[in-house]
Amino acid sequence: MTKYRTHNCLELSAKNSGENVILSGWVHKKRDHGNLLFLDLRDNFGTTQCIVEKDKPFFKQLEKIQLESVIKVNGIVSKRTSETINKDLKTGEIEIKIESFEILGTCEELPLPVFSDQEYAEEIRLKYRFLDLRRKKIHSNILLRSKVISFIRDEMNKNGFVEFQTPILTSSSPEGARDFIVPSRLNPGKFYALPQAPQQFKQLVMISGFDKYFQIAPCFRDEDARADRSPGEFYQLDLEMSFVEQEDVFTVVENLLIKVFKKFSNKKILYERFPRIPYEESIFKYGTDKPDLRNPLEIFDLTSVFNRNDVKFEIFKKLVKSGAIVRSIVTKKTDKKPRSFFDNLDKWAKYQGASGLAYFTFEKNETIDAKGPVGKFFSTDALNEIMKITGAEIGDSIFFSCDKKENVLQLMSSARDKIAKELDLIDENTFAFCWIVDYPMYETDKVTGKIKFSHNPFSMPQGDEKDLDFENPLSIKAYQYDIVCNGIELSSGAIRNHKPNLMYKLFEIAGYKKSDVDQKFRGMINALSFGAPPHGGIAPGLDRIIMLLANEKNIREVTLFPMNQNAQDLMMNAPSEISEKQLKELGLTIKKK
Repeated sequence: MTKYRTHNCLELSAKNSGENVILSGWVHKKRDHGNLLFLDLRDNFGTTQCIVEKDKPFFKQLEKIQLESVIKVNGIVSKRTSETINKDLKTGEIEIKIESFEILGTCEELPLPVFSDQEYAEEIRLKYRFLDLRRKKIHSNILLRSKVISFIRDEMNKNGFVEFQTPILTSSSPEGARDFIVPSRLNPGKFYALPQAPQQFKQLVMISGFDKYFQIAPCFRDEDARADRSPGEFYQLDLEMSFVEQEDVFTVVENLLIKVFKKFSNKKILYERFPRIPYEESIFKYGTDKPDLRNPLEIFDLTSVFNRNDVKFEIFKKLVKSGAIVRSIVTKKTDKKPRSFFDNLDKWAKYQGASGLAYFTFEKNETIDAKGPVGKFFSTDALNEIMKITGAEIGDSIFFSCDKKENVLQLMSSARDKIAKELDLIDENTFAFCWIVDYPMYETDKVTGKIKFSHNPFSMPQGDEKDLDFENPLSIKAYQYDIVCNGIELSSGAIRNHKPNLMYKLFEIAGYKKSDVDQKFRGMINALSFGAPPHGGIAPGLDRIIMLLANEKNIREVTLFPMNQNAQDLMMNAPSEISEKQLKELGLTIKKK
């Protein structure tokens, strides 16, 4: 008990009837019935209905009070009659007859409603985020976030992991995204970088002799906003383990995520042992390395069919001869679907920038035929080959696209999701996890044509060092892995390269001289030379985990104080200009356009 309350706004029930209590909170709603004023009082925990009779001297004052004012009330707990019990409210059996009250904090006219979760302009919501956070849904999301993080921290401690905090001010490193740069006053002309992840530091923790590390780590990347990615900063469960192989990391993370998702959601988990899908297989079957396994549709390669003489679909045949590929998706028993279903998907594909989605449906008359705009271009033998490749049956339909590999994969990955939603194939009450494994160590830069790291430059390549084909680097696979859930990437991780000589070789392929590595990764490469254990780790994104648990589509709905899509904090007016004095101290000048 404090001078402000004897109970919170969720604690009182019929057993407290007749008690004199003190509650404090925000005026959530008011309902004026003439001789009686109903007032819902809300705090962090819940809501309690209070009533004031007209003969009370403060009736008029409460009648005029602005919603979201903060007040303290003193009153008597009264049991409601059976017909007035509110079953939707945990305190719905009682109400408080106010005997006196005190205004603790006044409220001006509200720029957005707090008593409902209706959609509101994002700019207003972010500018007045402190009001937005009072609203029921987002308030619950943020409390969920706290509970999930506390639970994860407890589980990590139980599993023998030790929590450390790694530096925020560090050096810039090429980890795939733009760094946020911080000028140094004491070292003029030099700059710190905010860490994109604690990658090097957590490896240094392992080299320091600690066995299992974790951290609820803030990460900073100067990236554009997306629905599942905040601009600026995000948080991850960063962990690293010594003397482990890939499966050891998988076991720890699978067990943790199963516990988290079972505790904080009622949805079913499709696979409690996450499927391991090689990267190349994922790209081939789903068109992406972030597949939604709730979706049963798969993608098939039909390129070879268009080399047949009895296929007369000349547009695709010419494209295939010039190096294009054909990918397809089969939909089961869609022969009774109206023509509009197929045409709308074709229009959708064109809206995505593609030339469209060709389609037909398998039917059987005297022979196997294809019904649809392009069906006439395929012989019975060609249709039989397509059915053999795709597993299609009579009554099934097929959608296909022909283009350069990159364009086709992008379209068919999106088409797979689009078609599944149109056919209501996705069970929204399910979580489907998987591991994407066997990532290529390198890829070709689309702009420069040069070889670059595809994922994480500190990963261990697969196979014996003496057997690695350094002359053909695109053939080298790495012990790199991602966790994906419902089509959302939750995390990337890897078994680390702990051999300095091998690291020099791998970086040389990506265009780094030995001196470059020594300069950019001085702490890491130096430490690896003094006895480094085999180690590996991963860093599941907490924001995305909580987004899934809260059933939200946008990461801002589970972030306390997010920025807008232009990486601006509208509430605190950041980023902002700094004074000439500050610039002078840092040895900086602003070059105006």
